[in-house]
Amino acid sequence: MKEGFRIYDTDTHIDPGADVLEKYVDPGFRTRLDDLAPYRRAIKSRSVDGGIRHTYSFAHKAYERTLGEAEPRPGSADGRVWRGERRPSPGVVDDRSDNRVLDMDAEGSDVHFLVPSVWTSVVGLPDVSLEIGLIRAYHRFMHEFCGPFPDRLKGPIVASTRDVGEAVREIREWGNSKWAVAVQPLLDNDRPVDHPDLEPIWRAAEEHDLAIVHHSFTWSPPYFPGYEDMWDNVYLARLCSHPWGAMRFMAGFLAGGILDRFPGLRLCVLECGFGWLPFWVRRMDEQVSYVGRTAKLKHLPSEHFAAGRVFCNIEAHEHEPMFNMVTGALGDGVLMFGSDYPHYESWFPHSIDKILEWSSLGQEVRRKLFWENATRCFKQT
Repeated sequence: MKEGFRIYDTDTHIDPGADVLEKYVDPGFRTRLDDLAPYRRAIKSRSVDGGIRHTYSFAHKAYERTLGEAEPRPGSADGRVWRGERRPSPGVVDDRSDNRVLDMDAEGSDVHFLVPSVWTSVVGLPDVSLEIGLIRAYHRFMHEFCGPFPDRLKGPIVASTRDVGEAVREIREWGNSKWAVAVQPLLDNDRPVDHPDLEPIWRAAEEHDLAIVHHSFTWSPPYFPGYEDMWDNVYLARLCSHPWGAMRFMAGFLAGGILDRFPGLRLCVLECGFGWLPFWVRRMDEQVSYVGRTAKLKHLPSEHFAAGRVFCNIEAHEHEPMFNMVTGALGDGVLMFGSDYPHYESWFPHSIDKILEWSSLGQEVRRKLFWENATRCFKQT
């Protein structure tokens, strides 16, 4: 709690390393670890200890050209700058949920929604069985990681869209767990979110009262639209990646009629900015009548927003005037707080403080932003 407000942080990350995930694989999958060995990558930890850890990374794209220069610089750093006052505690993305909760207490967060990170790039490999093996291991990991703090640590069930039967099986196995409050479909770059073959995933999510979550990534699959057209530059890629990915996902999901067919579902998009929402909602509505070629819709995209079924987290850098513009256009039931902890974009341990400085927000709007909208979006367990 922070200054009398309960805080649900809807955009935080969990990234169990290769050594951690391997503890949770099916016994029959253990022989496949040799197939994954070439994709182990040593990276420096973001935590205060700054040690080296190993993670699985597939089809990583480095973006090595600086704007204004003719050629890339192989091996150059990606340029991100740490914004927070201090680094997170050791092990908060691996196996130290106790340290994670200590960091939550330091910042004032009551609940973290944990978004899986680098290992999900396994969707970039053609062998779907490797994807399924890591997904199953990840869910066991989440059950153990969140177990000691069931009211504070939550996350999505990862659903393979390349093996829908397995996705449904995983939703049914974990859908009543305390930690599972959403479903995150893992789409490859060629699979549209509105494809009829994915209907069993939406049905299983609705049966378990689980929201559908979209979160895109910059350096790894599943890539955002146009990822090969960034002139090999990380500034352009990071600038465009999340909004483009979220815009396409949202439009396909809403204009594909999925919320019409599954009235118990809710949709949220994370770490993609939020200032584009009013423009996009109106443009989605207009294109329904102008070009058509959507599903037979009972409700326009704007009507799903008005009904409280679509959500998005804020990003502090878009600041107070942008927040007021979006809530003025779409109402105060859409936006949720998110910090991006423990990634570079976080202001840990002052991410919440940054938003509390927005003086024009009234008490009711703050309650909705920090807590109530998230509790309407995500299943309460």
